Amino acid sequence: MTARVRLTVLLTGLVVAAGTALAGLTYVLVRRRTIIAVGMGPSGTASADTVRSPPPDAVRDLTHQVQTDILSTLLRQAAVALMLVTALAAVLGWLVAGKILRPIRSISAAAARLSLENLSERVPVTAPADELSALAETVNGMLDRVERGVAERDRILDSQRLFTANAAHELRTPLTTARTAIDVTLDGSPTRAELLVMAEDVRGAVEHTQRVLDGLLLLARSQAGLVRRETVDLAALAAGALDAAAGPAAAADVAVRSELRPAPVSGEPVLLERMLENLVDNAIRHNRPSGHLTVGTGSADGHAVLRISNTGRQIPPEQAPALLEPFVRGDGTRVRSNSLGLGLSIVRAVTLAHNGQITVTAQPGGGLGITIDLPQETGEKPRTAPHASGAPNPPSPAL
Repeated sequence: MTARVRLTVLLTGLVVAAGTALAGLTYVLVRRRTIIAVGMGPSGTASADTVRSPPPDAVRDLTHQVQTDILSTLLRQAAVALMLVTALAAVLGWLVAGKILRPIRSISAAAARLSLENLSERVPVTAPADELSALAETVNGMLDRVERGVAERDRILDSQRLFTANAAHELRTPLTTARTAIDVTLDGSPTRAELLVMAEDVRGAVEHTQRVLDGLLLLARSQAGLVRRETVDLAALAAGALDAAAGPAAAADVAVRSELRPAPVSGEPVLLERMLENLVDNAIRHNRPSGHLTVGTGSADGHAVLRISNTGRQIPPEQAPALLEPFVRGDGTRVRSNSLGLGLSIVRAVTLAHNGQITVTAQPGGGLGITIDLPQETGEKPRTAPHASGAPNPPSPAL
């Protein structure tokens, strides 16, 4: 039995019950009234003789016959009226039940049309605002969350598949190099010099594999969230990273500029330190001769801001988001063999672990501009979602 039928039966049953009760009450009142009327005298008041002695048999029989006829007629008319009202109530109940259940049928139809390939279906919300419209809005809100969740799941799965494929390739390359060096060297009677060359090749392959594994472990640790929090100053961490990179910067003929203002933030010092080191190292490695590297820190509106920019080759603005993916270089392809391609991925993971925002932009004259915005209060949400774009950098208090 459908809900519409049950609701119709319920409404009709209520009408029948109310009609039956009304007919019964009318029957009792009419029967009582006819008894009282028979006991009245001609003037409408009870006479002394009527009260003291019963009426003659003929009058009594006539009275009984009249009372029976009146009550029988009342019952027949009440039964006919009740049947008509019941039929009308059934029809109206069916129509009313259909109107009441129409939004629920819309919800059911919308849910039936949903699939993993089509999550854009929504339930129409009709006026006036009532429980059913509230239900429709709730279902639409749930569908919005499901659609966003499925889209995010697909994005994560695609990213994980790409990451797994790239990681496997990065680990396979040095192993293939080592195996080739061993096979070539052992094909015949190698000399000591050839063995030393093979050993150097194998050592380089092992070191590259170790760097890849270290980067993957750091990336996984960053994505796992924060273990502990301490108040640290991004300015101090940036100064330390610049001091450590002074030698490589000089060797690469890259001028370093800095404007470091206090930028305290609550976070994990080790991850933040590695984030700064990766940013500075990335800015030096992907620079050009006689280029420059600019680092600035500061605070604004309860947020610590870090900005780093460098010169370098021209990067199309639409390719800037790809730089945050693992094993990707500036032209959107895989990294060169001497670059792991995990630097900015680790930076993004550390930023997200601190509820921050990272923006990567392509500089008009070449190179990149990276802005990191971290909330200074523990647990504060970022002002906007993390993203990468080719739009101009937002104003920074440090640059």
